[in-house]
Amino acid sequence: MSQTPPQQTLDSDDPTQSPDSHSSTLLHLSFNQDSGCFAAATDRGFRIYNCDPFREIFRRDFGPGGGVGVVHMLFRCNILAFVGGGSDPRYPPNKVMIWDDHESRCIGELSFRSEVKGVRLRRDRIVVVLAHKIFVYNLSDLKVLHQIETIANPKGLCELSHVSGSMVLVCPGLQKGQVRVEHYASKRTKFITAHDSRIASFALTHDGRLLATASSKGTLVRLFNTLDASLLQELRRGADRAEIYSLAFSPTAQWLAVSSDKGTVHVFNLKVPSAIDTPHSTSHPNPPAVSSLSFIKGVLPKYFSSEWSVAQFRLQEGLQYIVAFGHQKNTVVILGMDGSFYRCQFDSATGGEMTQLEYYNFLKAEETF
Repeated sequence: MSQTPPQQTLDSDDPTQSPDSHSSTLLHLSFNQDSGCFAAATDRGFRIYNCDPFREIFRRDFGPGGGVGVVHMLFRCNILAFVGGGSDPRYPPNKVMIWDDHESRCIGELSFRSEVKGVRLRRDRIVVVLAHKIFVYNLSDLKVLHQIETIANPKGLCELSHVSGSMVLVCPGLQKGQVRVEHYASKRTKFITAHDSRIASFALTHDGRLLATASSKGTLVRLFNTLDASLLQELRRGADRAEIYSLAFSPTAQWLAVSSDKGTVHVFNLKVPSAIDTPHSTSHPNPPAVSSLSFIKGVLPKYFSSEWSVAQFRLQEGLQYIVAFGHQKNTVVILGMDGSFYRCQFDSATGGEMTQLEYYNFLKAEETF
């Protein structure tokens, strides 16, 4: 295993990487850590895009036999991690390849006895997720620092905080519906019984203090304080079952976006940041959409006391979408596994249907950005 070099900023324009004429099949999408870029893994390689303004930064086309099943960026630097995938993978699916784009080659690899389900990066760590185990490595020398056993984790669920010096890792626990929180700075482990059914998705704030979780039922999203495992808020996506594809906090943790197979992206108003940062504060500038009946929620079913989304954006039902908040105020970026890129805006005062600002299909080679 070779040592990773210093991290530099990615070259944004490489004349040798012109768009090819071959159509590609999308296998995986991921935002980088600040949601300013995203990476797309295809059956021919991978591509990196800037979100605002939207444009393709570069692509690496390995041609036939170049399938990449998972790809993750490290902010905007030259280091990426990917795993082979698709019907004709570039590398075996049990290996994580660490790619230096300045050298256009792999500069390190991590091999496992089973298929890699997920990868997460931060400036000092690389985390690899297998079906029942998670490995935490030092990024500079690829030495293993920690191993965690989990319940079956086919989606490769795992999230990291990104504030330097205080890593928080969240992953499934050993029981259905349980989330494990590792506070590495204080060497503490917390177990949160978040749901009755299995965990389908979760998200962590950059500082690792807030955790949002959704179960395979997909009707409720719960918000927890990771320090004491307390439940802070309960959000209702809808009354019927749904598969939650992604959850995303806004940078200030005032909002949470949720995407599901129902084809609607929801934005919820979170009332917890002020409660955590200033314990004596009771007011909130944007009261959430709580049922007017919630004052007697001790008597009524939970359906009436959970909070509904303030803004929505409707998409094609059944397609897989991931969401993040844009860098412009009150904007959401939505990526679809059909190659769709949406930027939309919500009104923080009145809510309701979001306004579509932009749309692109980033898989179409003939489109120039």
